[in-house]
Amino acid sequence: MNDASTDGVQVLRALWSAEDRDRSEVDEELGSAKPCRNMKDVGFDGFGVQGADLHDVWRERLAREGKLGAGSLGDLVNGSTVE
Repeated sequence: MNDASTDGVQVLRALWSAEDRDRSEVDEELGSAKPCRNMKDVGFDGFGVQGADLHDVWRERLAREGKLGAGSLGDLVNGSTVE
């Protein structure tokens, strides 16, 4: 795996194994941030050519990025992925 992938796996493993924490503890530690929930203008326009099947376009992108067939998220977090 490259460095970015390794860093991502480490973050996922830390999140997966984290104990339940009260939101106030997290806010105190990291500061409170208001999430952006304005999603009315978010879409998939321009993601593929006009009329293309979004499912196929998404799979092609994942394949190009080497992310297709890498196993499940659970495999990734538990360290049982094939490198």
